[in-house]
Amino acid sequence: MDSRGSLSTKYDIDDPRFRIHPSQQMVSACSGALLTSLFMTPLDVVKTRLQAQQKLLLSNKCFLYCNGLMDHLCPCGTNGIASKTPHLSGTIDAFVKISNSEGVRALWSGLSPTLVLAVPTTVIYFVAYEQLRVRAKDMYIQYKSSTTSTPWWIALGAGSVARTIAATIVSPLELVRTKMQSQKLSYLEVGQALRSMINTQGILGLWTGLRPTLMRDVPFSGIYWTSYESLKAIWNVTGSPTFTFSFIGGAISGSIAAIITTPFDVVKTHRQIEVGEKLIYTDAPKKLPKSESVFPALGKIYQLHGIRGLFAGIIPRLVKVAPACAIMLSSFEYGKAFFHKYNVNQFHKKTLE
Repeated sequence: MDSRGSLSTKYDIDDPRFRIHPSQQMVSACSGALLTSLFMTPLDVVKTRLQAQQKLLLSNKCFLYCNGLMDHLCPCGTNGIASKTPHLSGTIDAFVKISNSEGVRALWSGLSPTLVLAVPTTVIYFVAYEQLRVRAKDMYIQYKSSTTSTPWWIALGAGSVARTIAATIVSPLELVRTKMQSQKLSYLEVGQALRSMINTQGILGLWTGLRPTLMRDVPFSGIYWTSYESLKAIWNVTGSPTFTFSFIGGAISGSIAAIITTPFDVVKTHRQIEVGEKLIYTDAPKKLPKSESVFPALGKIYQLHGIRGLFAGIIPRLVKVAPACAIMLSSFEYGKAFFHKYNVNQFHKKTLE
């Protein structure tokens, strides 16, 4: 076998001899997160402006913004996005008018907070998933003495735990960062924001809104990875998947997970707006009342609006989630394939020395 570039196709990507190192996983996840941010931010800016124009997901102080990697609360009012934009009649019209009235850079107006926080969080999430998955797979193979197929619950468990870790880490950081932006605080004044929140909410207040976040993101992650790994098993993909397969597989898996978890997304949106109004975008933070549990909140929405209320915004959510998952996963898998080939070549180079 003369061509070493083709050697990697003969080996399982999870083979311990050539396994992707955590540092290589970090680079792969970071590149995927950057590409997702660059491609998805303009689409979500347009979607958010159109929704704000129709007074959807809006309160008197803030609205919800998400570019496919992370949710952000942004201010309304005289300096807010909702007051800047001329009337928009559609997606193409929005692209043109936003570019003309505010400059092309406005289409990437949510990019900075994403790069500051969402990219590192995405890296933590993907690296945690890979580490948990391969270790669980190793244990399964060891105890079952079988290398045939990996059970679906490994992807489900690894995806759920990885999302829990990432969301728990980022929750207080996101809350403080948003508060700093709302008050134009410098990094030296971050202690002031922390003390204000802790005095009002207590130390656990830094994780305000974490429960509805976990209720949405943990099932989403578990379903997403289970669907993707199932697609790989159906198509008998044992090595590195092609870019086309991972792109389509990511879109399909993300769509399935988004549809199933949309009711939890509705509850999370309501909770984030409440937090923004009473805790972040106000000069005097108020003590938040004890939040309603997720399932009673779902029941109340169903009583008031029926099944359509539970799935409100599902089309915009799919339009955002499907391409974001496709770009992120295909970029991540491409990075893994690159480093796998590199590791295989390095291994054979050492054996020939």
